[in-house]
Amino acid sequence: MNLFFEESGEFKAGAVLAQQGEAFQVELATGKRTKVKSRDVLLQFTAPEPAQLMQDAKTVAEEIDLDFLWEVAGQDEFGFNELGAEYFGHEPRPHEAAGLLLRLHGAPVYFYRKGRGRYKAAPEESLKAALAGIEKKKQQALVQAQYVDELKAGRLPESFRPIAVQLLFRPDKNSIEYKALEAAANEMQTTPQRVMLAAGGIASPRQLHMAKFLQEYFPKGTGFPALSVPQPPALTEAPVRAFSIDDVTTTEIDDAFSVTTLEDGKVRVGIHIAAPGLAIRRGDAADAVARQRLSTVYMPGDKITMLPDALVDAYTLGEGRSCPALSLYATLDTADWRVLATETRAELVPIAANLRHNDLDQLVTEESLADGSGEYPHKADIAVLWQWAQVLEKGRMEKRAAFGLKPEQTNRVDFNFYVEDDVVSIVRRKRGAPLDKIVAELMIFANSSWGKLMHDCGVPGIYRAQGASGGGWGARMQVRMLTHAAPHQGLGVDQYAWSTSPLRRYTDLVNQWQILACAQNGVTAPLVAPFKPKDADLFAIVSAFDAAYAAYADFQSGMERFWCLRWLTQENAHFVEAVVLKEEILRLVDIPLVIRLPGMQQLPRGTQVRLELIRWDEVDLNVEARLVEVVNAQAGTADVADEAEPIDDEIATTDAETDAEAGAEAGGQAAGTEANVEGSAESVQQ
Repeated sequence: MNLFFEESGEFKAGAVLAQQGEAFQVELATGKRTKVKSRDVLLQFTAPEPAQLMQDAKTVAEEIDLDFLWEVAGQDEFGFNELGAEYFGHEPRPHEAAGLLLRLHGAPVYFYRKGRGRYKAAPEESLKAALAGIEKKKQQALVQAQYVDELKAGRLPESFRPIAVQLLFRPDKNSIEYKALEAAANEMQTTPQRVMLAAGGIASPRQLHMAKFLQEYFPKGTGFPALSVPQPPALTEAPVRAFSIDDVTTTEIDDAFSVTTLEDGKVRVGIHIAAPGLAIRRGDAADAVARQRLSTVYMPGDKITMLPDALVDAYTLGEGRSCPALSLYATLDTADWRVLATETRAELVPIAANLRHNDLDQLVTEESLADGSGEYPHKADIAVLWQWAQVLEKGRMEKRAAFGLKPEQTNRVDFNFYVEDDVVSIVRRKRGAPLDKIVAELMIFANSSWGKLMHDCGVPGIYRAQGASGGGWGARMQVRMLTHAAPHQGLGVDQYAWSTSPLRRYTDLVNQWQILACAQNGVTAPLVAPFKPKDADLFAIVSAFDAAYAAYADFQSGMERFWCLRWLTQENAHFVEAVVLKEEILRLVDIPLVIRLPGMQQLPRGTQVRLELIRWDEVDLNVEARLVEVVNAQAGTADVADEAEPIDDEIATTDAETDAEAGAEAGGQAAGTEANVEGSAESVQQ
């Protein structure tokens, strides 16, 4: 006797060897033996042989027309043998019954299973819907296969064009376009990004990096809503001729300076900061835009501003006009450059000139300042500021020493990026030049002085602090953002509140509101300041700014790395000089490209080497290199002491806190950022 039975969801046939009660010992065609319970037996037969039955049953199943079978079945539940008699017109033979069962079981769209060997035909409407779905999937599979073929051939399917970026970074994983892109990438053994680049869905690696960042942080685009430019209140014009010092590409000019000689021989220095806070109010439309972005995003050759161009144009300290400004005046005794008094007030400041580093750096040197040589605008004023800046720096270094820290490194090298028509220029320049130092020291003085003003008035602000806060050395020296005054040991000041860049950093705009309240209301400022003590919203701003600023800095570093690789291509630079930063980390001499060389021999920090660059990739931003020779194993560390740069190329090395705080290694990035540099324990230890 033979049995046709179900086991673990499969139909099998075998010869009975023995029976014990409700169980059979069965031998399959393969020779395997199994125990079958009587409830699992569907047919008992003597002929044909089990193997032949299975073969014949499959043939019968393939010949059965499902649509006809569904019509024959009716709407009542049935057993397969019952249906077999009606379908075949006679009592089905074993292989026919088995074939019918295989067909019923293999068509769940047509027949619902109700028990072992029992089924019920699907309702007509359900069947039509299911069949339509199957047909749709078949058509989609054909379309998907066509998409895959086109992508593999380097052609972009038309339906991909409007969603190319979305497919890479915010895809609907159920869409046939996404499935086709994944399938093509798998078959080509590459990544979806490279498939899209090859097919023209993304124009270039540069656009790929931009698109990824924008999808995450600007999913609605970088445009601004319609916004009227708020106007400041009536202001008195200051009797000064101020000037700014910036890179040639700067458009958001936040700071300017003036020098006035008083009748008693003393000097009054004015530090003038653009004052959008006079017109923008907490909670208004312009504030909502600024708070959403939190900072201008900088990258070589481009930027995404925090505020609309029209608003920036209205408040930037542009040459040849009187601009709303928040001014900090310091009266100095030129005998020893002591600060005798300070005063803060809002006013209109005439801007006589926008000086540019690119024009003056070669003229304004320590030597020319010492001997009075050279001719350039505001020469006498710059000489005064240079004298005071040196005194300010000396005072900060003494304060650092009092905190137990070593002096700052002043021999670092900076790199400025300039991009025009997709061609990059990377200009190498040393930090600590006189104009750098002037701007740096005066900005630190302003941020520290205004931080003290807010503290003295009992008004909260957004401070940056570095120093003892529990934990190990590294934890203590991390820069923290607080809403109360605390020392910044790395800078050598008792308090430090970012206040000098309100056109491009939201923290500075918030602090400007608070400083204005202090300047205009004195001890009653806590009653009228936009943010009151322990305002939960202020803590929320600090948290959001920290996260956004770090993300923007990472993006800028990535784009600077991209342009470094593009520079290698432009220069066909396959053999380059590099210096050892530490262990396997090196930085190229001519550009701020930091690379890792696994397995490199141990060399002292500062050793100069020659590398062969084998290949580099603008998509992954990777570089493959090998060590060719050690040029100078006794090199000094002046060039590599600090590998850090400011958050934006536009302000280069003139941003105050950047210039003074820069010090840590960039940790593999093309350039450091103000954010990670400022908080590095390494920079302090040096």
